[in-house]
Amino acid sequence: MNSVKFSESVIHNAEKIVNECMGLEDSFCTSRCPMSTDAKRYVNLIAEQNYVEAVKVIREKVFLPNTLGRICAHPCESVCRREAEYGQPISIAALKRFAAEKADHESIWDLTTGEDTGKHVAIVGAGPAGAQAAIDLRKAGHSVTIYEKLDMVGGMLRVGIPEYRLPGDIIDYEYSYLDKLGIHFKMGVTIGKDISLEELREKYDAVLLAHGAHKGNIVSMPGNSTDGVYPATEYLKEISLTGKFSGAGKRIMIIGGGDVAMDCARSSLRIGAEEVYQCSLETLETLPACKEETDQTLEEGVICNFGWGPVEILEDDGAVGAIRIQKVKSIFDDNGKFNPSYEEETRLIEVDTVIMATGQLVEDITGGSIAQIGGGRYQTDPETLATSIENVFVAGDAAGGTIVVEAMALGRKAAISMDRYLNERDLKEDRDLKHEWAYETKLEIPLPEGTEDKPRLHNNLRPVRERIKDFNQIDLGFTEEQAVEEASRCLKCECKLCMTECIMMNEFGSCPKEILEPLVEEGKLDTLLAYSCNDCDNCTIVCPLQLPMKNTFMDSRKDFVTANDGESPLKGHRAIKIHQTLGFSALFTTKVCGGKKFEEKSLPNYLLRPVHFLDRSSKNERDGCNNGNSN
Repeated sequence: MNSVKFSESVIHNAEKIVNECMGLEDSFCTSRCPMSTDAKRYVNLIAEQNYVEAVKVIREKVFLPNTLGRICAHPCESVCRREAEYGQPISIAALKRFAAEKADHESIWDLTTGEDTGKHVAIVGAGPAGAQAAIDLRKAGHSVTIYEKLDMVGGMLRVGIPEYRLPGDIIDYEYSYLDKLGIHFKMGVTIGKDISLEELREKYDAVLLAHGAHKGNIVSMPGNSTDGVYPATEYLKEISLTGKFSGAGKRIMIIGGGDVAMDCARSSLRIGAEEVYQCSLETLETLPACKEETDQTLEEGVICNFGWGPVEILEDDGAVGAIRIQKVKSIFDDNGKFNPSYEEETRLIEVDTVIMATGQLVEDITGGSIAQIGGGRYQTDPETLATSIENVFVAGDAAGGTIVVEAMALGRKAAISMDRYLNERDLKEDRDLKHEWAYETKLEIPLPEGTEDKPRLHNNLRPVRERIKDFNQIDLGFTEEQAVEEASRCLKCECKLCMTECIMMNEFGSCPKEILEPLVEEGKLDTLLAYSCNDCDNCTIVCPLQLPMKNTFMDSRKDFVTANDGESPLKGHRAIKIHQTLGFSALFTTKVCGGKKFEEKSLPNYLLRPVHFLDRSSKNERDGCNNGNSN
C-alpha cells in the first residue's frame, strides 16, 4: 500500500484528542506531591491488602515512608477529591505509615547503583534534602560523602520534630538505607570551621549545600533581648537531645502559628510547664499549622490566642515577667504586603519564658562567597539550584523548601543537576522540570456514579492526660481493618471512561491520547485500529470533553482506501469493493421500471465466491450492507 496521507480533518481531530485527552493525567494527590509519589496507586494496593507492593510503590519515590507517614504536611490531602467534595480527604499520610509499619523491610529495598563513574561528591547536611540527593547521586554511580555538624543523622527531623511525633529509632532505621548503598558519612564536622567550602571544592568534583535552616529568628519588638526569650530552633533542639530545656520556666508563651509553634507548645507541657500560651497573627481558620497538630494542641490544654500579635515583652527584675499582645485587624495591607495592623484591644499575660517560633534562618557557611536572600536562603538558579560558583549547588531549606517533602524534592532536583554537571551535560536541555515539583493536573472529571460521603477515619491517639506526661509517641496509627476501610474510600481519580466503554481501544493503548500520539507526531495509524471501530460513538458520549474518537477512526478509513487505489488496505477484507461495485446494482434492485429481472450469471465471478469478513470490522461491513460509507 502507498504511504497514507491523512486528511486535514483526521489530523485536526487527532490533535484535539492528544492535546485535550485526560487519560494520562495524574491524579490530584500525585500532582500535588513535590516528589510525585503515586498516592492513588499505593492507597488502592492497601485497600487490596497488598502491603508489600504498596511499600514498593512508595519507595519508588521516597526513602522515608514511615517518617513521612508521621510528619509530612501532606499537601496531597489538600487537593484530594474527597476534600474538594466533602471536606474529608483520604488519610494518605497515615496510610503511608501503616504500609511502612506493616511491610517495609530491608529485603525489598532497591540497593542497585550505577556503574562507578569515578566522580566524588560532597554533601553538607544529613537532613532529608542532603540524604535524598545522596541517594540519587549514588544510584547514578558517583561516590558520595555527607558532612554533618551533628553527631546523628536526620537534621531537623532529629532536632526539630519532637519524639512523640517521630521516634528516633524510625529515623535511624530508614537512614540505614544510605549505609547499604555505600554512602559515606563524616559526623560532627562543621563546614566553615573544621573545613572550608573551598577545601571541599578542591577535594570533590561537586558540592551540595543542604545544611538546613537551624538558626532561630527573634521578632523585633520591645523586650526581645530580655533573659528568657529563646528561638524555637534552640528550644526544640535541646529538648530533642536531653528531654528538657534548662532555661524554661513554668509559664511559657509560644509566638507563632505554624507546626513548629505547636511542637514548642506541646513540648512545653511535657517538660513540666504549668501554663502554656500561644499567640499568632493568623486566626484559627487561616493558621498555617496543619489541622491535626492544632486540634491536638488545643486538646492538650494549650491556651491559644489566634488572631493576636505580640507587641511588647515586659521585664521583671531583668527577666521576662509578662507579654502584651494585641488583637489583629489585618495581616496584609491593601497592596498585599505583610504589614500587620491592630485593633485597640490588648491583653497582658504573665509569663516567665517566651519562645519565638516565627521562622528559621539559613546560616552562611560559604564566607560570603554565595549571595543570600530572604531568610538567608542562597541565591540559585531556581530550575537547576546551581549557584554562582561553578561546582556548588544548594538544596533543602537553604534553597527555599518549607516542609520535609519539599526539601527532598529540592534534593532530587539538585542531584539531577549535579549528575548532568558531572557528565558534562547541559543542566536544562531536554529536562522534565515540571515533574520535579508539584504541578497542576488537567484532570476534570465527574464523580464516579454512586459516590457516597464516607467519613474519614481518624488515628488512634493515646489519652490526653497520659500522653502529656512523656515523649512517647502519641499516635498509635491505624489497625489493619481501619487502614483497609480508609483506603477503600479512594475514588481512584482518573479519566478512562471511554476505555471502560470501548473494549476495542484497550487493545491498542491505555487511552486515546496514547493511541493517537503516533498519528499526530509521525503521521502513522494502525490500520487495524481504524477498521476495528464499530461506529457506535459511545466513547465520545461518555467522554467529559466529548472528544471525537469515532470520527477520527472512521474518517481515516477513506484515507487508507485512497492510498490503496480504492481498495481496502486489509488483506482478505473485500467488503469495501462489494459496496463500491454493488451500491446501485441489480443485486440490490431486482426490478426496475422497464428493466429485466436480475440474473445471477450477469455478475462478475468474484462476487459469486464466498466473502470472508474480519471479526473486528464494523457490523455493517460484516452484514455486507452499504450504509452510505464507500470507505
